[in-house]
Amino acid sequence: MSVKPGERPRLFGTNGIRGRPNELLTPDFCLSIGKAAATRFGAPEIAIGRDTRRSGDFVLSSVAAGVLSTGTNLIDLGILPTPALQYYCKTRKIPGIVITASHNPPEFNGIKCIDSDGTELSAREEEEIEKIHYSGNFRSVDWKLIGTFSKDDTAVTSYIEAIRQRVSGTITGKSYRIAVDPACGAAYASTPRLLSELGCRITSINCYPDGLFTSRNPEPRPENLGILISMMKEGDFDLGIAHDGDADRAAFVDENGDFVEGDRILTLLVKHLSRKGDVIVTPVSTSDSVDDVAGEIGARVLRTRIGAPVVARSMIDNRATLGGEENGGVIFGDHQYCRDGAMTAAYVLSIMSTTGKTLSSLLSEIKKYSIRKGSVHFTGDWNELSGHIERSMPGSRIDRTDGLKIFGDGGWALIRKSGTEPIVRIYAHAENERDCTAIFGKFRKIVEEFTS
Repeated sequence: MSVKPGERPRLFGTNGIRGRPNELLTPDFCLSIGKAAATRFGAPEIAIGRDTRRSGDFVLSSVAAGVLSTGTNLIDLGILPTPALQYYCKTRKIPGIVITASHNPPEFNGIKCIDSDGTELSAREEEEIEKIHYSGNFRSVDWKLIGTFSKDDTAVTSYIEAIRQRVSGTITGKSYRIAVDPACGAAYASTPRLLSELGCRITSINCYPDGLFTSRNPEPRPENLGILISMMKEGDFDLGIAHDGDADRAAFVDENGDFVEGDRILTLLVKHLSRKGDVIVTPVSTSDSVDDVAGEIGARVLRTRIGAPVVARSMIDNRATLGGEENGGVIFGDHQYCRDGAMTAAYVLSIMSTTGKTLSSLLSEIKKYSIRKGSVHFTGDWNELSGHIERSMPGSRIDRTDGLKIFGDGGWALIRKSGTEPIVRIYAHAENERDCTAIFGKFRKIVEEFTS
C-alpha cells in the first residue's frame, strides 16, 4: 500500500479489510475496527460470523470485544458462507460483520461489514468507519450497559431453505450426480446439504473445515482444482461445483471435465433468466459475451467499477435483478443483493433441468471469447504507473471507469491495481487466442518495465 507523507492509509479495499493476523490485523487494530463499526452502525445488535480460517477465532474475538464495548449486543452465527450471514442480516434487518479473506491464501484474514439490508457497505460508509477508527471517537458505555454475546445456529438452515424454495420445482426428481469441492471453507457443510435436499447425488471432496487450506488454495481457479477436474474427466458426473473460502462465488467444471470461466456462467444466466428491458450490471472486466446475449434479448448492460459492493449498489439504484463479476460472483436481486455461490449453483442446475441440456451444450450456444488474466507484484503509486501506461499507448481509446481499459484492434486490455492484494491485475480479451496472447504480453511487458 503506497501512502504519501501525512496521509492515512485506506483500510477497506474492494471487499473489506484484508491483511495478515498479527501484522495489519493486530488485536488492538481489530478491537478498534469493532468499536468503529458498531459506533457507525448505531444498532442495538449486530450479527457476526466467519469462514474456516485458522485465525478466525483470533480476529473474531478481537472485533467482538470492540463491538461489545459500545453497548452493542452480538449474535454469533458461527462458521457459515458470507451470503448466509448476509441473508440473516437482510431478513432480520440488522447489520453484520463477517471475518473472512474469501479467496486469499490462508495466511490472510479480513473484516467485512454488512448493512442491515444484507448488502456490503458502500465506499462512503466504509470511509466513515475509517474516520471513527482514526479519530478514536468511539461510543463507550458504563459497565452495566456493555453488550452481550449470544449464538444462533439457524442462519444456514434459513439460507438453504430460501434457495431451495426458488429452484426446487425445477430440479427435484432429476437426480443429477454432482462433484462438489468447497475448499474446506465456509460451505463445507452447507452446499452438500443444499444439493442433497434438491435431490442430487453428491460426491464431495474437501468438505471438512481446514483453516490452513492444506488440500487446495481457496481461489477456485483451474490450477487449484486438479482433483475436481480429474474426477469430472474420469467419473460419470453431470456437473462439478467449487467454491472460494467464503462461498460467495461458485466455479464450474462441465460434464467433460472442462473448467468454465465465470464470464460464461454469467452470460448463461443472463441468457436464460433475463428478459427484454432488464438491466444487467457487471464490471468493466467482464467479457463482451454478456453484451452479445443482452443485445439479443433486448436487455441493457451497465458497466461499473470492479467489486461486489459496487455492482450490488448499482443494481439497487437501477432496479436490476441480475448482475455479477467475471470471477464467478453472481448477484440475484430478487434473492438478495450480494454475491451468492450456492444460489448460482442452484440456478445453473435449474437451467440444465428446464432445458434438458448439459452444461457444455448450453455453453456451446454462447460465443466464446479468448480471455487471459495475470498479475504483477506492485506496491507503488498507481497514478505514476497509469501515466506510464497511457504514454505507452498514445491515441488509444481508454475507459477509466476502473483502472485503464484500453481498446485496440482485435480486443481490449484492462489494467488495474488490486483492492485486496499488493498486485496489479492484467486482463486481456479478444476474438481469438492469438490476439489475446499478444495483447496480454504487450501490457504485461509495459507494467514490468515500470515496476522493474
